[in-house]
Amino acid sequence: MPDYLMTALSHVGVMAILGAVGALLFRNSFSLKWLGAALLLYLVYDFFLSRAYGQVPNVIGEDWNWTGKLMAIGFSLIIASLPAFGWKRVGLTLRQAPGSWPAYVVTALMSALFFYFAYTTGDGVPDSIETIAFQWTMPGFDEELFYRGILLLALNEAFRTKANILWAPIGWGGLITSVLFGVIHALAFDDGAWSFDWMTFAMTGVPSLILLWLREKTGSILLPVIAHNVANGAFTLF
Repeated sequence: MPDYLMTALSHVGVMAILGAVGALLFRNSFSLKWLGAALLLYLVYDFFLSRAYGQVPNVIGEDWNWTGKLMAIGFSLIIASLPAFGWKRVGLTLRQAPGSWPAYVVTALMSALFFYFAYTTGDGVPDSIETIAFQWTMPGFDEELFYRGILLLALNEAFRTKANILWAPIGWGGLITSVLFGVIHALAFDDGAWSFDWMTFAMTGVPSLILLWLREKTGSILLPVIAHNVANGAFTLF
């Protein structure tokens, strides 16, 4: 079995295990149908993001996966258009929930912190125009639309019980998306062997918890997209 498919299945396996734990913890509010939908959504999303596991050429740009990102975004937008999802329900709205001002403060502080780290650790030479353009657009919109939008909605439907955490409704489904976001960056199967980088997991999984909080606090993916793209893009400028 090709390495990329094994990697994708391992990510789904982590989701399934966490889903099974959630089913035991929240059996009275658990929906197996929506958990199954979430697992399938991830597999199809990964198929498009990987350009059909490398079968579709990257026809845009040279150094970055523009084609895969655009294919994945197109898939997410189609899913968001379905009656069971809906653009507003997945956070595709500029309207922010009442009382969202703490989220604006958190976003501003995060952005300032990333610019500070980028400025103090950079080599003083900006990256290529393609890299700057890619990092300031694609990662945030693609990944927030799917992880904090499409997938989050499906998993929130699978696990309806939520707790009020710092004035934002956070559920087991949201925690799964955050763990998964760390796992997809840290866990891989390559040349017949598994690898897992704990530092990468922490550096992506922990920020994803903040992005989850922003999404649930505001009811929109707007601030998560901005924060995500700043986190990626700031380092390309210095």
